[in-house]
Amino acid sequence: MNAQPYVLFGKLGSGAASVHAALEMAGAPYRLVETASWEPNAAFDELLAVNPIGQVPTLKLPDGTALSESAAILIALAERHPQAHLLPVDAAARAQAIRGLVYIAANCYPCITIIDYPERFCADANDDEPVKTRIRAGTRERLHMHWDIFSDLFPARPYLSGAALGALDLYAAVVSKWSGARAHLAQQRPDFHALLQRIEAHPKVAAVFTRHWPKQP
Repeated sequence: MNAQPYVLFGKLGSGAASVHAALEMAGAPYRLVETASWEPNAAFDELLAVNPIGQVPTLKLPDGTALSESAAILIALAERHPQAHLLPVDAAARAQAIRGLVYIAANCYPCITIIDYPERFCADANDDEPVKTRIRAGTRERLHMHWDIFSDLFPARPYLSGAALGALDLYAAVVSKWSGARAHLAQQRPDFHALLQRIEAHPKVAAVFTRHWPKQP
């Protein structure tokens, strides 16, 4: 076990949830620092000191270096904590799990950013609500298409990572929560939607996800 704890920067309900769950699965000591660019606080300067972009999640390692990008963090944690089986041991299955992590990072996450901040991707769109509405609609349609393709490429066996819950399961369960993806998948890919619900209910995940997304009374 590392002498110094990891420091995870992120807000509850953000992409930090997948890394948070992975740290729990690894049994690694960590400290969660709640901060984000959209809700800066006193801790935001601490985040900027290790990641000038101010991204969350950012994970400060015990040696003081930092990692950003959720997929990269999950892969690194899998390498540092092999006993957690965040990635499959079998080389072919491991390669496919890494492919899945990068697929989500490259195809799904960018769509969510555009939906959240369309004005960043269209000149003079700040005050043009009809333009932003069209950008969001087109991007949401593409995001849902990417999830359809993902669900076909990565069937449950019984989890996305194989026989055991792994990093790909955590990442898919978190990123699919946004921009209407879950409702779309419930209609178009019900088996995959059921898998996501099963991941969330897993004993190694449920407490973390409930903290990030408290259940309604």
